[in-house]
Amino acid sequence: MRQEKGVSRLMLRRKIYDKLLAWKNSTGKKDAVLLRGVRQCGKTYIVREFGKREYESFVEINFIERPDMQSIFSGSLTVDNMVQQIKLSMPGCQFIPGKTLLFLDEIQDAPNARTSLKFWTEDGRYDCIASGSLLGIDYKNEVSIPVGYEQQLIMRTLDFEEFIWALGVDIALKEMLTPYLDGTKRVPEAMHNSLNKYLQEYMVVGGLPEVVDEYSKNKDFYAVHVLQEKILRDYQDDIAKYALNQDKIKAKQCFLSIPRQLSKENHKFQYSVVEKKATARKFISSLDWLHNAGLIDFAYNVNSLWFPLKAYVKEEQFRVYLCDIGLLVAMYGYQMKVALLSNALEGPAKGGIYESLVADILAKRGEELYYYKKEDSTLEIEFMLERDCKLVPVEVKAKKGATRSLNELLKLEQIVKGYKLTAQNTGAVDKKITLPLYMAAVI
Repeated sequence: MRQEKGVSRLMLRRKIYDKLLAWKNSTGKKDAVLLRGVRQCGKTYIVREFGKREYESFVEINFIERPDMQSIFSGSLTVDNMVQQIKLSMPGCQFIPGKTLLFLDEIQDAPNARTSLKFWTEDGRYDCIASGSLLGIDYKNEVSIPVGYEQQLIMRTLDFEEFIWALGVDIALKEMLTPYLDGTKRVPEAMHNSLNKYLQEYMVVGGLPEVVDEYSKNKDFYAVHVLQEKILRDYQDDIAKYALNQDKIKAKQCFLSIPRQLSKENHKFQYSVVEKKATARKFISSLDWLHNAGLIDFAYNVNSLWFPLKAYVKEEQFRVYLCDIGLLVAMYGYQMKVALLSNALEGPAKGGIYESLVADILAKRGEELYYYKKEDSTLEIEFMLERDCKLVPVEVKAKKGATRSLNELLKLEQIVKGYKLTAQNTGAVDKKITLPLYMAAVI
C-alpha cells in the first residue's frame, strides 16, 4: 500500500484494507459490506481512506453527525429515490455508476439504512459499505436484517504487527520469524531484544488507534494512560446507552471485574467475584452482551484432548479477556504500567496479564480460544490450538519456571508438539518447543 504525503502512517497499515480491496475487485454479485467492530477501533478512518484512494467518487453519511439523513431511508428504498434525496441533502456529491463508494457510517443509529443495503446490492451500480459499533448494531429490534445481501467483516484494534508498523518499522513478522519456529535456531539477539521491547510497549499501549497514534508521536506513557482511562469511561457510558435495561448494571459489574478475575490463582471466570453469592443465571446474559459488543473474548475449557476442540467444550467453564491488552493494563492503574515496563511486577496478576497478552495476539489472528484444566488436578494449559487437525498446547510463562503441565500433555501420543512461550530465546527438547512470547503472532 502506498504512502502519500501528509497522510497518517498509522492508518495506512491496517490489514482490513486488503480485505476491502479484495471485495472491491471481486467479480460477479457484490454484496454490501457491513464493517463491524468495537468503538474507536478505526473503522471510519480506514473506510474514508479506502474510499478516497480507490474510487473516483466517495459519498459519506454519518448518522450521528447527520441524524436528519435518517429520514431518507424511512420512505421508498429504491436506489434512484435514495440517490436523489442524498443529492438534495448533500449538494456537490456525485453518484457515478461503477466508480462510487457510498459509506453509511454509525448505521446502528439508523436501522432503516441497514435495511437499504439489500437495495444497493440488488441495484449494483454503486458499491456500499456500512459501518457500525458492535455495541448497538444488533440491539435495535426494529431493523429488518438484509440476510444474503451483506458481507460482514469484523475489525479489531491494532494487532502486534500493526502496532510495530505504526511505529515506523516496516517488517513482516511471519516471514521474519518462520525460520525459528521449530526452536532449533536462536533468534539473533539484536532482533530478539528489539521485538521484546516492542512487545513490552504493546502490552501497556495496546492497539486502539488514537492511543497508538499518541504514543507514536510523543512516547509518553502517562499521556497514553490518560487517554485509555477516557476510552474506558466511554465504553462504560456505551454499556449504559446500548445494553438492554436488565443488563445495564450487571454488564458494567462484569466488565469492571475482569482485572480481579485475572489476578486470581485460577483465572476461570467466577460470578462470586462480580458479586457475593452471584449465580450464572443472574449474569450470563450480561456477559453474552459484552461479548457480542466486542468488549470481551471468551476462552472455553475443554474436557477432552482430541480434535475438534469445539466438540468438547465445557460451556459453564470459561475465562474472560478484555478486547485490548492495553485497556486491561490501564484498568489496573498507571503504576501497573511502571511495574511492567521496569520488569518489577510479581504475583498472580503478572501471570494473568501475560496470559491476556497472548490471548490478545491469538484472538486478533482470528483464533478461537480454548484452554485445558483437568478436573481434580493442578494440570492446566493456558491455550489449546488446532493445527492440521492436531492439537498443539501452549503454556505461557511470565517468568522462568517448570512446565510440568506441558510435559504431561506431551506424553500423549496424539499431541505431536507443544509450545512454551516465555521472554527467553528459542529452544527445543523432543516435542517441547520454547519460543519468545512475541512468536504467538506466528505459531
